[in-house]
Amino acid sequence: MNRYEGRRVLITGAGSGIGQATVHRVLAEGGLVVAADVNEVGLKATYGVAEANGTAGRLTTTVLDISDETEVRTGVAAAVAALGGLDVLVNAAGILRSEHTHRTTLEFFNEILAVNLTGTFLMIRESIPALLAGDRPAVVNFSSTSASFAHPYMSAYAASKGGIQSMTHALAAEYSKQGLRFVAVAPGSISSDMTSGNGPGLPADADMSLFVKLAPALGEGFASPDTVASVVAMLGSEDGAFITGTEIRIDGGTHY
Repeated sequence: MNRYEGRRVLITGAGSGIGQATVHRVLAEGGLVVAADVNEVGLKATYGVAEANGTAGRLTTTVLDISDETEVRTGVAAAVAALGGLDVLVNAAGILRSEHTHRTTLEFFNEILAVNLTGTFLMIRESIPALLAGDRPAVVNFSSTSASFAHPYMSAYAASKGGIQSMTHALAAEYSKQGLRFVAVAPGSISSDMTSGNGPGLPADADMSLFVKLAPALGEGFASPDTVASVVAMLGSEDGAFITGTEIRIDGGTHY
């Protein structure tokens, strides 16, 4: 498939996990990509894979902290300039922290919202002018199954993802007559740095009986980031042209 031939795409969280997988999926389909992440080492790894795949000529990487308003303003402007415009924005950047809510500090809570919710907002706000001038423009945001289902010890994370989900609906309505689509994916049961041993994990004294269901109904375990990347690629392409103002849950039936 070459659904992204000539299309200009900005992807955050591109140094690992689903964001990284999305970069390679879009590149494989012919897209021009700016990959952004706060992790420079991760971005180098992303670029290395693109080199091995023969797609690095259409990839630019940039170190970007999406929670910093000045960095976002400068970074988005540079990305648009490098791409010669912008057709698709993928907001995959995010962090997961788990803790007992009665032990959660305001700093802890605000850090999660600053990256996940405020960061997504800042990326969208700064990208809208370029997107409105783009070709069949779309924004794919990252919510989570935590936004709609009970995940103990993740109240701050759930609040941030619920905010993204609600914001996606509001933005879709606001820009519908201008042809700019906003959709969200809600991954769950996906194996990535955020959910593996590299991630923060649950509190040491977490009560696992509070998790009603952990395993997906489909397959034999957690899915790979590529599973989500394929859906993101569809939503940002012409195949998703009639989809806006909603979220797509990708969890293998973990939550019915």
